[in-house]
Amino acid sequence: MRLFPQFRVLIQARAIICIVLGLIALACGTGIEVTEHVTDKDVRRVMDQTDTRQPPITLDVYTDSLQAWKIGKRFWVADDKVTQMLAVTAGYDNDTLHLAGHVLTYRGYSRSGQVLYGDNRRIYIDFNDEQTGLDLHYCISGREATQTIFSLPMLVDLDMVDHVARQLVSKEFYIRTPIWYDRQTEQMKDGRRFIKVLIDSVLPGNEVLPLRVLFTAIDSGERAMVWMSDNVSTMHGRDFDALFVANDPHLSYPAIGDKNWLLITCGQIVEGMTKEECLLSLGAPKRIAERPDQGGLKEYWYYDGGSYLYFVDGLLSQFRR
Repeated sequence: MRLFPQFRVLIQARAIICIVLGLIALACGTGIEVTEHVTDKDVRRVMDQTDTRQPPITLDVYTDSLQAWKIGKRFWVADDKVTQMLAVTAGYDNDTLHLAGHVLTYRGYSRSGQVLYGDNRRIYIDFNDEQTGLDLHYCISGREATQTIFSLPMLVDLDMVDHVARQLVSKEFYIRTPIWYDRQTEQMKDGRRFIKVLIDSVLPGNEVLPLRVLFTAIDSGERAMVWMSDNVSTMHGRDFDALFVANDPHLSYPAIGDKNWLLITCGQIVEGMTKEECLLSLGAPKRIAERPDQGGLKEYWYYDGGSYLYFVDGLLSQFRR
C-alpha cells in the first residue's frame, strides 16, 4: 500500500519516540546511565563546603637573595640529579657522584667573563661538600642572581628550614590531611584528619616539597610526618595552612554528633550521613551526577577506583568503596 509522505513522516516520528522511551525505561532500571552530569563549577561548590570555617594559619615567609648569602650558609642536597647541574671540576665525576643527603656549604660566587647575551654574564656559585670535602660549582646566569627570592633546584636552604621550625616546633595544631608518611621509610600510610598533633621537628624534604614536618598524635601517641611546601612555591595545596589549623574543626560543625565525627576523623562513612559529613570524611568527588524523580533528588558522587556514593534527598543511601 502506498503511503502519502506526511503519513511516512508520522510513522517514523512515532518509531523514534518509542525507541527513546525504551532507552529511558532501560536506564531507569539501573538508576545511573541517564544521570545529568554536573559541571566542574558545581563540584567546586560542593568542595567549598568542606572548609574548616577558620582563618588560615600563615607563616612568616622566608626570603633571601644571593647577594645576602653569607659564607658558610648550608644547603641540603635533595636529589642526586643535582650533579647534572654542577660545573665539572677536577676531583670528581658528576656521572657517578652521589650527593643526596649531603650538606653543601656556600663559599662565595664569581662572575665569568663570558657574556651570554646583553650584559648577562655567567655566575659561578662555589660550594664545599661537608661529607667528602669536594669543591663544587653551580652555574647560573647573572639575571637569576639578582632575583629577590632566590633558590637553587634540588638544594634545600637549611636557614629556611630553621626559620619554619622556629615557628612550629613544640606547638599543637589540628591536622587536616589523612595522608601521612612513615618517618623511617617515608612510605605513605593511612592517617586521620582533624585530630590534635604536636609538631616535633621540621627537617629538609625533597626537590618538590622542601620540608618534612614530623608530628605526634596527642590522643594515641602515633608518630608520622607530612611533606610541606615552603609557602613560596606554587604548590599551595601543601602549604602549612592547607595541612593544619589552630582550633578544633569539630567546633565549627556543632550539628555533627561525636559518633559521626569519630568516623570522619578516620575517613569512614555510614548510611544516613549528610553530604557535608561525607565531604569532610572523604573529600570532594571527581564527578557528580544527579537525577530527580518522584521519590526525590537522587545524586551520585564518583571517586577514583570505581567508588561512588548515592544520596537520596541529601542523605547517603548507598555506597561502594
